[in-house]
Amino acid sequence: MAKRICVIDGQGGSVGATVIKSLKQACGDEAELIALGTNAIATAHMLKAGAVRGATGENAICYTVGTAAALVGPISVTWPNAMLGEVTPRTAEAIMASPAVKVFMPLSQEDALIVGLAASTLPALVREVVEAIGTLLVAEEPFELGLCRGA
Repeated sequence: MAKRICVIDGQGGSVGATVIKSLKQACGDEAELIALGTNAIATAHMLKAGAVRGATGENAICYTVGTAAALVGPISVTWPNAMLGEVTPRTAEAIMASPAVKVFMPLSQEDALIVGLAASTLPALVREVVEAIGTLLVAEEPFELGLCRGA
């Protein structure tokens, strides 16, 4: 059975679309790719990139993240009021409270600087996302494989 991978994005959805396209090529039927957009344009862009289903808005995101094996998106989806207010406090809280493995890319349009990370291009970050999700798809217990919890 395919593991549900939710890709979350806002604004124009181009980051999410890039991730979905790469995951679809790399994972095929092993992953059920769900597009979760903070707005309809972002969701539509991710659906065009190959997501099997999509949903838009706070309630859709808050509900669906609880059903996923993994969540993928820019780190700013965890920040209340990010993306010009598209990320609501409830959305950010639901994403972080989800039992899913979370794979975040250090991308933000906010006035926030994340130190301690090497500068990287979007294609390089997407390759890292694909590698992490590939590991998750073959794992029974992703926490034991060092995917998260500081392992």
